[in-house]
Amino acid sequence: MGGGKGADFSPVASGLHEIPTVVGIFSAFGLVFSVSLFAWICCQRKSSKSNKTPPYKFVHVLKGVDIYPENLNSKKKFGADDKSETKNKSVTPKNSLHLDLEKRDLNGNFPKTAPKTQSSPDLENLSPKHFAERNKDSVSPDSLKSTTSLSSEEKQDKLGTLFFSLEYNFEKKAFVVNIKEARGLPAMDEQSMTSDPYIKMTILPEKKHKVKTRVLRKTLDPAFDETFTFYGIPYSQLQDLTLHFTILSFDRFSRDDVIGEVLIPLAGIELSGGRMLMDREIIKRNVRKSSGRGELLISLCYQSTTNTLTVVVLKARHLPKSDVSGLSDPYVKVNLYHAKKRISKKKTHVKKCTPNAVFNELFVFDIPCEGLDDISIEFLVLDSDRGSRNEVIGRLTLGSSAEGTAGEHWKEICEYPRRQIAKWHMLCDG
Repeated sequence: MGGGKGADFSPVASGLHEIPTVVGIFSAFGLVFSVSLFAWICCQRKSSKSNKTPPYKFVHVLKGVDIYPENLNSKKKFGADDKSETKNKSVTPKNSLHLDLEKRDLNGNFPKTAPKTQSSPDLENLSPKHFAERNKDSVSPDSLKSTTSLSSEEKQDKLGTLFFSLEYNFEKKAFVVNIKEARGLPAMDEQSMTSDPYIKMTILPEKKHKVKTRVLRKTLDPAFDETFTFYGIPYSQLQDLTLHFTILSFDRFSRDDVIGEVLIPLAGIELSGGRMLMDREIIKRNVRKSSGRGELLISLCYQSTTNTLTVVVLKARHLPKSDVSGLSDPYVKVNLYHAKKRISKKKTHVKKCTPNAVFNELFVFDIPCEGLDDISIEFLVLDSDRGSRNEVIGRLTLGSSAEGTAGEHWKEICEYPRRQIAKWHMLCDG
């Protein structure tokens, strides 16, 4: 019986001895597979890295060059320290700095191509005056820069130059005026130091023909290139006419700022020989400036549904000096009156040492009655002085009984509710 028992348990014992062997074999295969898989992944990562463009490669190549579209014509060059190398190389035009990002190879480099002969941007932007003289002398871009560059003092005194052309079409009996461009305009916006210029043109003395160009945003050298054709004007009548150009800067808050004007008497101008290119200096317009206390730009909106009045104090300009010590520190107090009784008051922040303050502050007043018949609003421009009482620089009152621009402004907001209307107003003595 003992031998029977040993025979019965021997297969089980042998099976128990084989289990560690099988586990070891599977573990060995698993380890080999894991190592192989890890090695394969590493190789794949290494090969993919070698094919990818390094993110710093492109930045390094473009170091020292502004790649924004509006500044591609900048004068920066590659390698500020490679001046010795650039002297030995041929000079390439400015357009060689234009970067076509789609023409890079896999490594982020640009293919080497022979430079194309093309005109310099300076030559493309020549004024009609230079075009008229191009047959006489050859002009280089360097000489153009020297002739067109003005000192800061000259720029302050000058209002710029207008370039245009005149032509008469005898077949159609039409007078053709092409407004090409203006150069060196002054900045009318003191914050952005630029202008939004456009040009109005009329034919004097009848003023029947009035046209204007489109507005070009944020530029002091606008290129309009717009042609206006006036039909039905006999050639013999041109000698009695005068062209009047008015150069303005668009202002979305109020009436536009006048930069200057150009008057062209057509007497003595011979157009029978064809198109004539001309340029004239822009002169200051002969208008009466704000005198005394300065001006205030106000925007008003009456909401008839909610019975509220929205007041925006935008700007002040030409404010006088407070005393001999210097400029004033202006701020604006806004008082709302109902039946000559003050019912609400607001004030802006103080702007330090400026005769042309920009406030851009909004106030909302609740109207206690329907309509604006018994409502008036008063603006007091004061000079902030910590040491003494604040002095009133100027005063403005708007209401149904106001006269001049103040009365017109009040009438407009009553006739057109829910519309924001802005106007400049002259301040009177406080």
